[in-house]
Amino acid sequence: MEKGIKIWHAMSDPALLGTLGTFIQQTRLQQNKTQQQIATAAGINRSTIVQIEHGGGGTMLSFLQIMRALGQLQMFQHFEIKAAQLSPLQLAKMDQKKRQRARRTKEIEKPTLDW
Repeated sequence: MEKGIKIWHAMSDPALLGTLGTFIQQTRLQQNKTQQQIATAAGINRSTIVQIEHGGGGTMLSFLQIMRALGQLQMFQHFEIKAAQLSPLQLAKMDQKKRQRARRTKEIEKPTLDW
């Protein structure tokens, strides 16, 4: 697994775009869908899909729309930020620090003007 990580780090940006484009193309072909079908489902032009499949730049929005049309949004679960695991002792300490009451706000005395 570590070897795979090194390959991803060593790839240039154009090579990464090419890999993503190949993934989209192969997923589309496995689902037996045309570029036009995916473009219609994603709400984008077919030329955008052609460009992305060939490793060309596209917008992040277009990429997300294509991934949604292909049913591949589960790939983004690796980007989810997970809350840190806290011990019961840490949770108890945090619970003690929670505010129990609100303070009364001090009213600022306004100077009276004597005319």
